[in-house]
Amino acid sequence: MTAAVLRLVGVSQQYGAGALAVSALSGIDLEVRPGELVAVMGASGSGKSTLLSIAGGLQAPTAGEVVIDGEHLSTAKPDELAALRRRSVGFVFQDYNLVPTLTALENVTLPLELDGISRRAIRRAGKDALSLVGLDDRGGAYPDDLSGGQQQRVAIARAIVGGRRLILADEPTGALDSVTGEQVMRTLRGRIDAGAAGILVTHEARHAAWADRIVFLRDGRIVDESRRESADAILTARA
Repeated sequence: MTAAVLRLVGVSQQYGAGALAVSALSGIDLEVRPGELVAVMGASGSGKSTLLSIAGGLQAPTAGEVVIDGEHLSTAKPDELAALRRRSVGFVFQDYNLVPTLTALENVTLPLELDGISRRAIRRAGKDALSLVGLDDRGGAYPDDLSGGQQQRVAIARAIVGGRRLILADEPTGALDSVTGEQVMRTLRGRIDAGAAGILVTHEARHAAWADRIVFLRDGRIVDESRRESADAILTARA
């Protein structure tokens, strides 16, 4: 069996202490393998965004272990952790998080600028990433000149540039219309099919339909997990 790109082992996250302590995650065990997209669903406050943040190394868990491509994040030095995030982890946010004063190509290549890669190689990698999301001809455009769907595809290109192995998407279609949202999901699914591993946080069954597996969170715990069969089956199961 192919080794997991991401492993969460006994991951818990607590905020505050004593009587005021709040448990955001409790004993999460999760593996995501190459070519696999896992959808995470649950009510607001169930721990979805916290899980994604910990999975990407943006915050350390109170307890448990996070392993990305065999690298244990708890033992990584700050500079090693930063390099791992730049090279192996791509984030896709609902609000795009593009720099308005940079072109689409410059936004995409921004994560590569700190790695000492030649300007020519950076530009080539950026163009390749934009090509994968169908925006070959928009590299010189600024975010304000792009539609919402195009901006989100630029964000996906930034997340996959340089062959990142782990793609983490937090409600990436929440601000888009249904047609554009489907285009974005198709782009994300294509990168997973090409060999990346991914986690998609979503509250919509129609977007979870693009995943191979669905994990349900409630009060910071995984309460159910199933293979993707149909949106109707999911909704019925969680009713």
